[in-house]
Amino acid sequence: MTVVKAVLIDIDGVLTVSWRPIPGAADALSRLRDQGRAIALVTNTTSHTRAWLARTLTDAGFSVSLDDIVTAPTVTASYLASHHPRARCTLLNSGDIRADLPGVELVEDDPDVVIVGGAGPEFSYEALNQAFAYLHGGARLVAMARTLYWRTDRGLQLDGGAFLAGLEQAAGVEAEVVGKPSPAFFAAALDVLGASPAEAIMVGDDVQADVIAAQRCGISGVLVRTGKYLPRAHQLADPAPDHVIDSFADLPALLDALEA
Repeated sequence: MTVVKAVLIDIDGVLTVSWRPIPGAADALSRLRDQGRAIALVTNTTSHTRAWLARTLTDAGFSVSLDDIVTAPTVTASYLASHHPRARCTLLNSGDIRADLPGVELVEDDPDVVIVGGAGPEFSYEALNQAFAYLHGGARLVAMARTLYWRTDRGLQLDGGAFLAGLEQAAGVEAEVVGKPSPAFFAAALDVLGASPAEAIMVGDDVQADVIAAQRCGISGVLVRTGKYLPRAHQLADPAPDHVIDSFADLPALLDALEA
């Protein structure tokens, strides 16, 4: 019998779209808590802080707290402290997330590290060209994610990974990726929950960065057909997702079936 003690859950596209709750998602999350399962909301979102996410989800009816949320920026801060201590960093990102980068020295010029987060209007030619110059001059490249696109109420939108690939190619460097699909990100989330990979599942709408990446870490993957889900990406996935459900609202029933 399968026993699922910990559930890792992507936020955008799984619980919400453009921060509006997906029908039934809040009730499903409450059911998981009532069953005694440990919960971590794991997200590559870099446009908002953990505090903002916690407030917004609570206002939308989700039973969450700040401690439930693991974000790419917070894991990036820990990564920089371990791998690039005292580095001078410049941040290319859409949104003010400085509160989630404790201990990181952010500078405007002559950085040791270029940090790339989520894309938005800030990713102008001038900003990208300046980042390229820093990398060409020897700065290291740290990326919060490789996410190519995400879904909003206006449809699919380009994300930072699309620009990251260009910077890598142009500067002849390889980014140190900290957020999903990095194994370090999943390890950080499991550490928060005190769970092993075999005791956990990961629920996401990105078949590559959420589901397959988790499966490669020994975590069971659940793909939802909401958010950025694309049938073609699902069909081409190798390996295939362990489980596929229409919506996060269907997760409690899936877990009941697995544990029957």
